[in-house]
This record gives sequence, C-alpha cells and structure tokens, in this order.
Amino acid sequence: MERTLAATGSGSCAQTRFEMSRDVSFGGVLCALPALLSSGLLRHLGTCFDELKGYYTTVHIILLLAYMALCRIKSVEQLRHNSPGEMGRLMGLDRIPEVRCLREKIKLLSDEGMVELWHSILSKDFMLAEPTLTGVLYVDGHVRVYHGDQTKLPKRYVARDRLCMRGTTDYWVNDVYGQPFFVVTKPVDGGLLRTLREDIVPRLLKDIPGQPSEKELAKDGGLYRFMLVFDREGYSPGFFKEMWDKHRICCLTYHKHPGNDWPEKEFKDTEITMPGGERIVNKLAGRGTLIGSGKNKLWVNEVRKLTGSGHQTSIISPGKATLPLESCGLLFNRWCQENFFRYMMQEFALDALSGYETEEIPETQMVVNPRWRELDSACRSVKSKLGRKIHSFGQLELDSELSPQNYEAWKQRKSELREEIEHLEKRHSDLKQERKGQSKHIEIGELPEEEKFRQFSSSRKFLRDTIKMIAYRAETAMANKLRAEMGKPEEARSFLRGLYSSPVDLIPDPENNTLHVRIHHLANPQANRAVAALTEDLNETECVYPGTEMKLRYSLVKHEKKQKQVPLQFP
Repeated sequence: MERTLAATGSGSCAQTRFEMSRDVSFGGVLCALPALLSSGLLRHLGTCFDELKGYYTTVHIILLLAYMALCRIKSVEQLRHNSPGEMGRLMGLDRIPEVRCLREKIKLLSDEGMVELWHSILSKDFMLAEPTLTGVLYVDGHVRVYHGDQTKLPKRYVARDRLCMRGTTDYWVNDVYGQPFFVVTKPVDGGLLRTLREDIVPRLLKDIPGQPSEKELAKDGGLYRFMLVFDREGYSPGFFKEMWDKHRICCLTYHKHPGNDWPEKEFKDTEITMPGGERIVNKLAGRGTLIGSGKNKLWVNEVRKLTGSGHQTSIISPGKATLPLESCGLLFNRWCQENFFRYMMQEFALDALSGYETEEIPETQMVVNPRWRELDSACRSVKSKLGRKIHSFGQLELDSELSPQNYEAWKQRKSELREEIEHLEKRHSDLKQERKGQSKHIEIGELPEEEKFRQFSSSRKFLRDTIKMIAYRAETAMANKLRAEMGKPEEARSFLRGLYSSPVDLIPDPENNTLHVRIHHLANPQANRAVAALTEDLNETECVYPGTEMKLRYSLVKHEKKQKQVPLQFP
C-alpha cells in the first residue's frame, strides 16, 4: 500500500518497521551504527539537503550508502549481486532501492552544492570534537587515475606508479592518526602550494578551534597557530616565509637542497615518542640554517637523521618557533596518511568513478600550455643526450702507445663527437629560445580543439567520498575499542571486516521499544570474546535506530543444547 501511494504521489515515505528475521546477511554492520551516528552520518541533513520525495527518504539513502561502504560493496552496480530484501531488513524496509532508483536519489542529493555544504559543516564538527588534534595537520595530494576515453584529463605525476597519467587530484587534510578532516578536489591541478595558499589555509584559519589570539601571538614570538606537515613537493622558502609572517603558521617538511653532510660526531641517540605512543631511537643532530635567497631568505631549524647506511635525512621547520629534535617524529609519522590512502583505495574504492557525466570547466581556468610542455620535454631530452656525449668525449684520452692506424681512428672518433656536441648544443639553444617565447600557462579557452577537455561531475563522487570518510572514522573508533581484546592491534580492522559481513538475527520487542541484534558466532573463540566485549560497549550507548523509537540491544546468539538423538528402530 505504501509503495502504491508513493508511486502515485498520494502517500508519504516508507515507515521504518522491523520484523522477526533470522540469518540476515550483512547484519553485523548494525554494530557500526552507533559509531556512524556519533561520527555525524545523519547530522545536519535537514539543514543541508531537501527531503527526498517518494518511498525512500534521505535518511534511508544515506544509511544505505554507509552500510555499502562498510560491507565493501564498492559500487552501486554491485547491489545487483546482493538480495535487496536482505539489505532491506537491516533498514526496516521491505527492500532497498534498485540500482536505477538509487542512482536517481543520489543525483537529487548531489545537486546545487548541498554536498559541499554538508562536507564543510562536518569538517568543522570533527575539529571541534577533537581540538587537540588540530595543532598538527598532514596535507598531501592523491591522484585518482582515469583510464577511460570519455574526456582527456590533464596528465600529472602519480608517485605510486612512477608515471605521468591522466586523472584528478584530491588534496586531503588528516590528523596525526591519519583520520581525515576534509578533502579538496582539483580537476585542474595547480600544485600543492597553490592549493594550500588558495583553498586549504583560508579554510583552516576559519575552522580550527582554539587558535592563539593576536595578543598572544604578539607577546610570544615563537608561538604559532598550527603546523602543516607535507612532503618535498611543498618546499618553497617564499611560501614558508609568507605563512609565518602573514598567518603565523609553522611548516614542517624535508629540505630539498640539504648541501654537504654534517660530521657524524654531532649525531646523538635520541628517543622519539610517535603520536601513536611508539618509542623509537634515532641518531639526530640539529642546527640553525639559512635557506632561500634575496627577499625569500629565511632562518629555519634543521634536524638531520643519520641512518645505518650513512645517509642523512634533512628536516626543516621554518619560522621562529624553536622546536625540539623530537619534533622530526611528526614528519616520520606522515606515513599514516599514505597508509590511509592505501587502505581507502583497497577497501573503500576511493578511486572508483560514481558516474560518467561530464561538465564544462570555466574557460578562464589556467592550464599548462601543451606546446610549452612539448618544447620543455624536447629540451630535457636534448640536454640529457648532450651530457652523455660530453662524458664520452672526455673519456677519449690520448694514449702514448697508440699505433698510427689506431691514432687516426681515435682522431676521427674525437672529431665526430665534437660535431655531435656542437649540433646538440645548437639544438638545445634553439629549443630554449622557442620555449621562452611560449607562455607556460594559458586559459582553457585558448587550447586547441584537440587538446580541450571536460571534467567529471564531482558532486556524486563528493557525496560518496564524504560518506566513506565518515565510515572510515567510525571503523577507526571501533578498532581503537577492540585493540585491547585482539592478540595484535593491527588485526582489529580485519576482525571488523568479518564482523560487518556476518549474519545476525533481528528480534523486535515493540512492548519495550527494543530491537535485539543477535550476532552469530564467528570463526574462533578469540573473535567471539572480542564480539562479547564490543556488545557491552555498544549497549552502553543506548543507540536508537533512526526513524524509530527502538533501542538497539546487541548480544551473541546462545548455543542451544542439542537434544539426545534416539536411534531409529526398525520392525
């Protein structure tokens, strides 16, 4: 009846009602519902989204997408291979929407900048909830590679593949434990420094809670608002100076041009406590160093780490803040963000496309001139060849024992190399002059027709990424609760993945407004003990299922005593 009325536009949306159900697939994902709600999954929906019309509500769609992320259903199309009725029972519905209907609902939720507003408000909530984690922020770019032919996206360097490939760059901002705060998507990538200056820093200055006041900053010359940690791509003395002088922001990164090695006697064993509590001992030494030139000269604190092979890794923190040697551990801990990217790619399909719709890019957007890039590549190639020829020319030395015949061959080879060097030098000079006459950046409207491209519609992708970000934070919170119960702390996430896909029994108790979620026993006693400990914490939350007044009560299915079998008797 509800479906018929919703189809004719005469009725309201579906009501969430649970019925007695046994062995419901993926039922273990209900264990993550308290963590999802506390992470803000359903927060601010009424403010940021218009209520969907029809059978399924906004809450139904958001919950379904979160369940899909945790159950590792990595695309909408994969729902075709799962029972819609089984997934519907987890949500108190007769069935979940079919693929076409779900795509239409996602499209409606992704229109008119609603997702961007929701993402922005949630990132503020994350920072307000954990203000102690906003003092040090990790910023890094992640390239979502595109292999299709719908549009010719600009090429960019992909570090994990060591290739230049077409794609879109996402810049993520994470805390010291790798948990994400927000992401900035750049179809046309202007680089890390430009994104920091134009998008990330203004947002952080506005959103980070508990920043020092102007009076406090003026009183203490070494005090800073917060610290940004990034890799060598962000090395720029001019940028460091601008961030400190203009905003009092401290940057921590690798020294791109460290110079000569320091004497080994300066290095001492120093214990470093990592943000996760691990303690490591490294040979460290520190100095004050002047970097940059001209108006971009800047005095920095430099710390070097001596490895067992004798290599020295140089780390700098520009500004007047006097940081201890142990602060270099914050940069060593930057791998938590790389681990976040890897985990999200493998488990949450971070790089998957949410649709093939494309849209125009403003014609005033600046991009790299293809002709300049072509000339620059040719110039680099000729310079490399020239270096090899000069090296070969220098190795041809006159030997006193050469015979007259060998001398003539040596002289001929020397002459040929000289001619080749002169030709390459002229070619290199011509290419440099031609490259100088080309603008490095031009507007998209000035591109040749064969070089023009469109960008993929980012709103749907942004909605899915926001929900995946919430799902990751919820899973992280649950993993932290389980570490004490697991033999190895890193096994917590593996255990949770198995828990989310395990079946459960759903037993509603309308008289007491309770929904009993009985989890089936897992593979081994250790996992069952972890589930038992987890259910105690979950029951303390007194979580109410959205759209109902029913409290969730979690427990393990009790083993029933087997009845004694009576042997069959034949006459």
